[in-house]
Amino acid sequence: MLPSVSSSSENPNPSPLGLSDSPDFSQSEMDSIISSLLTFPDSPSLSIRSSFDRVLDNLLSSSDDSVQDQLIDRTLERFSLLLESTKRRFQKRATLHNSISWFLPSDLTIKIFSKLDTKSLMQVSACCTMLNKSAMDPLCYSHIDLTTAFQHADDRVLSTLINRSGKQLRSLKLGRRDAPGYVPSLFTNSCLAPLQFTGNLLRSLHIYSIGFMYIDSLLAPLSACANLTDLKIVGVNVFLEPIIELLAIKCCLIEHLFLDNFSQGIITYSTIELFVTNCPKLTSLTLLNFNLNEAMARIIFKGFRKLKYINLSKTFEIDGSFLRVLGDRCRESPLETLILRDCYSLQEGEVVKFLNSVIAGNFKSIRYIDVSSNNCLASNGSRRTSLPNFPLETLKKKRWDVTFVGDFPLRPRFFHFGTLTEDLMV
Repeated sequence: MLPSVSSSSENPNPSPLGLSDSPDFSQSEMDSIISSLLTFPDSPSLSIRSSFDRVLDNLLSSSDDSVQDQLIDRTLERFSLLLESTKRRFQKRATLHNSISWFLPSDLTIKIFSKLDTKSLMQVSACCTMLNKSAMDPLCYSHIDLTTAFQHADDRVLSTLINRSGKQLRSLKLGRRDAPGYVPSLFTNSCLAPLQFTGNLLRSLHIYSIGFMYIDSLLAPLSACANLTDLKIVGVNVFLEPIIELLAIKCCLIEHLFLDNFSQGIITYSTIELFVTNCPKLTSLTLLNFNLNEAMARIIFKGFRKLKYINLSKTFEIDGSFLRVLGDRCRESPLETLILRDCYSLQEGEVVKFLNSVIAGNFKSIRYIDVSSNNCLASNGSRRTSLPNFPLETLKKKRWDVTFVGDFPLRPRFFHFGTLTEDLMV
């Protein structure tokens, strides 16, 4: 039998049907009532459902609409609390089961979790308390990749993950990698601000298509990343020359640089010279849509002596004569990949001279060359040709290990000497 409760005259705030919000019975009596409900003998679910229906019908039958609404709300609230308690107990039981059956020690579990991508790590952390504890270790956030969850990632999510990493953060990727241009983003100008406090050991930073940013929103975080060796910025609407200047001053260990000059900003000689002088470790360089001229390209090609990969695609002014700047050093050049796609002023003659140099045994490390262009190649002044006179057969015989790509709109060509195949289409 339920304990007696105060009447409405004794309680200044009576509840519907005389049920008090603060009933006059002890915690043990309350626990006993709930225990009786939970340990009620098993019976057909239809019978229990009918009993609940009858009880509620009896309570509601003699009440007005407002009292009925309050009683229904009270009932939903009570059973909601019961459901939440049951879920918490279920999680505790699952955690206990996992801790017994999980055969890996904690340190090995953390090491495995650290290999997961960020989205998978978040899913693991939601499984149970035991796995969540391992998934919260800073080592698991050494490499944060939000490119697969770009639709749901914002400043708060990024800040939380960076804070979890503590001093373990080594690489960070954010944005949408497959976006052709600007896409809506939840990130704001201040999204990278946490790097000012945790970026000292950051080695790699990739930013993809997160729209417009103030230049200071990039410069301030980058200035704290003195150990950065890999930087990639694509689809960010901001002038990038100050980024190159900052790298030359603050991030001299840079080895891999990929910048897409989305905003078509200019670049100066002084910036190029400072960059070449202060960043001697650079091995991979991609500068797309930059307003480089032939003299700047010479400085780059000659100055970076460890350069293995260079991509100067969509550069309007260069004609290709910078490829001759190495002189006697061209034979031992470590260059492996050369990409000059859609360079409007690129001359057929300069490409021929470069190929002849490769045939003669120079650029021993070269394996891939791409001079494709949607505007064909410049030839003999103002003329343009889609049928350049390249020494392809000789190149194929002398340097069969080189892949040469020349794709032009009027008569596309694709040569792949690595597999000794040739495809010509008219």
